[in-house]
Amino acid sequence: MDKVQKMAREHGVVIFSKSTCCLCYAVSILFQDLGVIPYVHEIDHDPDGKEMEKALMRVGRNALVPAVFIGGKLVGSTNEVMSLHLKGSLIQLIKPYMPN
Repeated sequence: MDKVQKMAREHGVVIFSKSTCCLCYAVSILFQDLGVIPYVHEIDHDPDGKEMEKALMRVGRNALVPAVFIGGKLVGSTNEVMSLHLKGSLIQLIKPYMPN
């Protein structure tokens, strides 16, 4: 859990992903289209990936990936991110991490 929390705190927008996950890719592209380059960490390429999976499940992740953190806080997965985007709330969350 420490590694997950550390990455979430060190980067404004973090997506915990798997290299084969098409929804992870779609969420990453959404952030890029909105002007933010997310830090994407592919847990299937991390030697501590299994422990990171367990940590993500402990914080209430039903769908393991994508797990999106903004400002160190868990936002959720694809459904939550898209819901925020469609309501117009996502921009407000990522605004501090957009280049000027």
